[in-house]
Amino acid sequence: MPTLVHYPLDPASRLIRLMCAEYGVPLDVEEIKPWLREPELLDLNPAATLPILVTDDETPIVGILAAIHAVEDIYALESVGGLVPTHPLERAEMWRLVEWMLVKFNDEVTRYLFEEKIAKRDIRGATPEPSVLRAAKANLTEHMLYFNWLLASRKWLAGNDLTLADFALAAHLSTLDYMGDIDWAKAAETRDWYSRLKSRPAFRTLLNDRVVAMPPSKAYADLDF
Repeated sequence: MPTLVHYPLDPASRLIRLMCAEYGVPLDVEEIKPWLREPELLDLNPAATLPILVTDDETPIVGILAAIHAVEDIYALESVGGLVPTHPLERAEMWRLVEWMLVKFNDEVTRYLFEEKIAKRDIRGATPEPSVLRAAKANLTEHMLYFNWLLASRKWLAGNDLTLADFALAAHLSTLDYMGDIDWAKAAETRDWYSRLKSRPAFRTLLNDRVVAMPPSKAYADLDF
């Protein structure tokens, strides 16, 4: 059974958890705080980033893209419908949106809110920087407008079928939703899409996540929010 070295609210780790749950892949998890740069993490990955998927033969697969391909190539059963489209153009659109979440959305929104609200809790005397929070939330508003626009004409984020792009966005939004940063009243199309994803069995373990001394927003685990 593979082991995922992760932090519960890390979006990249959440994406791998969602993939494994959707594919029915049993997964052990080992929680670690990457910002503390502990020796056991640095032994696996000197960059101290997550996720790290440790295979059955104890080979560490480091990084989100490598872990995505490992789940697809090693663990996903052929009998289970895949999250990667077979048609080249549909697959290209999926990867465009996956990159949007992993790079653009993360760099403009999630990374800053995560660092300010979660990572800084372990740094004595550190407090969230209001200007950083304001900038990240302003960026979030613009991204949500784009997601609303896409989902106004699509059943799923990349088209008519559920793909990896949906789980990539859901991984980030679920983290932000936990922290109470999403105004769902201004994101009707995205809210309806996210409600369908939250209702999938693959989402159950994420909705049970809790951070010590930091309870989730009221709507976080609510399927009818």
